[in-house]
Amino acid sequence: MDLILNLMTPAAFIVALMIGLFAGLVKGMVGFGMPMIMISGMSTVLSPELALAGLILPTLVSNAMQAFRHGIAAAWASVCRFRLFLVVAGVVLIGSAQLVTVLPPAVLFLFIGVSVAGFALMQLVGWQPKVSGDVPWVEAVVGAFAGFTGGLSGIWGPPTVAYLTATNTPKADQVRVQGVIYGLGAVALFIAHAQSGIVRAETIPFSVILVIPAVIGMRLGFRYQDRIAQAMFKRLTLVVLLVAGLNLIRRGMLG
Repeated sequence: MDLILNLMTPAAFIVALMIGLFAGLVKGMVGFGMPMIMISGMSTVLSPELALAGLILPTLVSNAMQAFRHGIAAAWASVCRFRLFLVVAGVVLIGSAQLVTVLPPAVLFLFIGVSVAGFALMQLVGWQPKVSGDVPWVEAVVGAFAGFTGGLSGIWGPPTVAYLTATNTPKADQVRVQGVIYGLGAVALFIAHAQSGIVRAETIPFSVILVIPAVIGMRLGFRYQDRIAQAMFKRLTLVVLLVAGLNLIRRGMLG
């Protein structure tokens, strides 16, 4: 604990724990949002680098819970179905993680935010794009974009969710697929930032502690998810996407 408090004030630590709990709740309900909520929330009281280091282990653990909630066989089926997405995203993520200290994050946040908010808003007002989930080049392009943004910011949820929503993936499948995709992405993120220096001996204890509120929030969120109908689930997902996109635009404009 002393090591953690050497990195931040007690007040900032408490805020980080509360953000972890809320992020877990949202992720348990709709299957995504944890990295977005944690990095945007904790960056208000911590440095972006420390916030990114903190979210890595909670993201890894929560995605394992999500991916294997329906068993190993179901998780493996999701890996096989989205193997192209996973391979492309993983390779690009590891490469783009090395650009964290080079590329201005404001540019990335604006680009992701405008794209995601625009997609969610059009869906909410009735626009329904017809995208086939069996078009390899579309899956590869979205995977590359998700990996690029994930390596730079720890945020690869919006492009992934937008793709799954556009292909009308059923609720249970969508949540499980997200767990598998984000879980493997979280492993790649951990490896990448162990190399970039974001993850190191001084920051790992902070990330370990954040696993506790994140898991509590996840379990609470699962209870709500099971009671939500498919139509309501999709609408709630789009609302979370819209809020996340607007928040990224705000961060990008504030620089």
